[in-house]
Amino acid sequence: MTRKKAKKSSTNWKKIVAIIVVIIVCLGGVSAWELYSMIYRSNVEFKADEKYFYIPTGSSFQEVSNALVEGGILLNQASFDWVAEQKNYKLNVKAGRYKLERGMNNNELVNLLRSGEQEPVMITFNNVRFKEELAGKVASYIEADSTQIISLLNDSDYANNFGFNTTTLFTLFLPNTYEFWWNTSADEFVERMAAEYKKFWTAERKQKANKLGLSQSEVSILASIVQKETTKNDEKPTVAGVYLNRLKKGMLLQADPTLVYANKDFEARRVLNWHKEIDSPYNTYKYKGLPPGPICLPSIQSIDAVLNAKSHSYLYFCAKADGSGYHSFASTYNEHLKNAREFQRELNKRKVYR
Repeated sequence: MTRKKAKKSSTNWKKIVAIIVVIIVCLGGVSAWELYSMIYRSNVEFKADEKYFYIPTGSSFQEVSNALVEGGILLNQASFDWVAEQKNYKLNVKAGRYKLERGMNNNELVNLLRSGEQEPVMITFNNVRFKEELAGKVASYIEADSTQIISLLNDSDYANNFGFNTTTLFTLFLPNTYEFWWNTSADEFVERMAAEYKKFWTAERKQKANKLGLSQSEVSILASIVQKETTKNDEKPTVAGVYLNRLKKGMLLQADPTLVYANKDFEARRVLNWHKEIDSPYNTYKYKGLPPGPICLPSIQSIDAVLNAKSHSYLYFCAKADGSGYHSFASTYNEHLKNAREFQRELNKRKVYR
């Protein structure tokens, strides 16, 4: 009887142990699953297939985590925070623009943000007249704001570091499309543009400018006038040749686009006598030589048109009356008057009075 009781007790004990083992295994399995889920289950959700997430310079981990929640990106903040802590991301926050994909898990998200592998931005600027316009366009792409950029462009000491004054510094910027990191500062932006400017001004281009008797900035200033005179790239070298001829002879440039710029009357389709009355260094009907700065950021084609200006005897040009966008060129004033009257008659016919 004693043996039977002992045997039964032993069997019961084995059952209990087995149950405990099963419970432990189950609990371990649940814990393992929870742990796995925290790391690998999808925790990023938004409507689009991809989304860009921006981390400003100097952000703390908590600011990043909160921004992910406030942006409707994280499904579970606590699990993200836990994974981030395990992977030491809390001490490795990197500013930038990151491309997120719907369905990412915490492991993928933390790895991306910790790596600093951000997506670049493409900055394009053209048809820009003023520094403020440039600053506004650039600031819409990068972290630096427009006031920070303008502050640098208006700083005479800063401009002098690059060999410019605050007016000619504008010629440093060559219209094009450039790749940048989003977290670019104002100073980094200008430094990059200075590097692009240096690359553009090759020994050959410098030699051509010297041959014309113009500095690099003066070439750009003249190119800005040429650009506003004609949209036809094949005509730009001829237009540039006219202005170079006038400069050599000491004549007033009498460039209508400079009057439009000086009066800020950018809707004008016809330059009138009252435009010529403004007292501005950009009034080339009143002051000889080139204006102090560009009237827009000239394109590379316009700059090269000046550097490769056509040699001819023309001193005047006027828009053709046929509406083609091309110009009639003249070597004498009387010939020019004839062309101008023809164009004016056409404007009157179309009832274009300003």
